[in-house]
Amino acid sequence: MDNLGLQVERVTKRFGSGDTEVVAVRDVSLVVNPGEVVLIMGPSGSGKTTLLLMLGALLKPTEGSITLDGLELSAMSERKLPDVRLRHFGFIFQDFNLLSALNVLDNVAFPAELTGVSRRTAREKATAVLTELGLGHRLRFPPDKLSGGEKQRVAIARALINDPTLILADEPTANLDSSHGHETMRLLREITQKRSRSVVIVSHDARIKDIADRVLWLEDGQFMKAIEMATDPICGMAVEREGAVAGVREGETYYFCAKGCRDEFLAS
Repeated sequence: MDNLGLQVERVTKRFGSGDTEVVAVRDVSLVVNPGEVVLIMGPSGSGKTTLLLMLGALLKPTEGSITLDGLELSAMSERKLPDVRLRHFGFIFQDFNLLSALNVLDNVAFPAELTGVSRRTAREKATAVLTELGLGHRLRFPPDKLSGGEKQRVAIARALINDPTLILADEPTANLDSSHGHETMRLLREITQKRSRSVVIVSHDARIKDIADRVLWLEDGQFMKAIEMATDPICGMAVEREGAVAGVREGETYYFCAKGCRDEFLAS
């Protein structure tokens, strides 16, 4: 088995026992490869948050295993997990969770300093990633002087600072309007794909499903369906593979939003 990326095997999480037992996640399996973006959707109470907490090594499963780059997180002691979370995970929250007492640069540099690098090195790394996210002119700003979209980009920079294997995002567009939310998620996809880092997003926001490689629907603690996404090579629109217009060229299948795009592609 390839040890790269995230592997979830038959994970179940129970709370309580006997008559009061609640099964929040039931026999879930999932593989997320390097560079892949997976969006998990579902109604409230479906188990999305519980699953995300387990994927982030913040909650241990009752049954099953969770492995990240060959490290079996579900079998690790609580003593070892904080360092694993610091070095292997990046977390993005809907409320941004920026420290108001620190400016933008220090908010992003702080997690790097926790790994033991010098303050100067941490700030250099933070400057580089913030500049990549278009915030090079906001380094000295306090968080309360930023727009919602800028705060979320700072949160993304903080999640990326230690070059983690896996980015976990919990309702990352909940406090953003539709245009800023979509733009921010596209930026996250571009950067993580370039770095070959995996992303799992939990969200109710169907408007961002076009940035995902797969959309998984979670209901009653189980995956009920999976939607494979593809990008139209002509117009760049994201389309669901099932039901999309398809075309084959040189033995490879491509998916299109309409016949016009397909015909233009095949004729080019």
